[in-house]
Amino acid sequence: MAKILVVDDEPRVAQALQLALEANGHEVVTAGSKEEAEAAAVDSKPDLMIVDVMMPEGTEGFHLVWKVRQMEDESLKNVPIIMATGIHQTTNLRFYPDQSDGTYKPGEYLPVQGWLDKPVQVEDLLKTINQVLGS
Repeated sequence: MAKILVVDDEPRVAQALQLALEANGHEVVTAGSKEEAEAAAVDSKPDLMIVDVMMPEGTEGFHLVWKVRQMEDESLKNVPIIMATGIHQTTNLRFYPDQSDGTYKPGEYLPVQGWLDKPVQVEDLLKTINQVLGS
């Protein structure tokens, strides 16, 4: 199973994801902010990150992705990242295309490997993790 870093500023959301992941054999580390996540990533060397898009400072999830992708440590620079967002439930705004437009593949706008709509359903969470990790 994988070591997963869950980044969400809502403690209840992070705890719910942690419980679901641990119940399925994963080791989980949580962080409540971009800064906590950076430190946790360096300390724990996760196999996968699940990152909330919107945190107190705005789109901190996006900033975290770019920061991780610029790290010198290759294992962190290339760690698979799944973004989680509730924005799609309340607006028509999409941060990624649902289908290829000839230039971009689905989910290719950010250098991430997956997307989850919040509230995250456990079945979708596990399916996406398995797809991203190839297990």
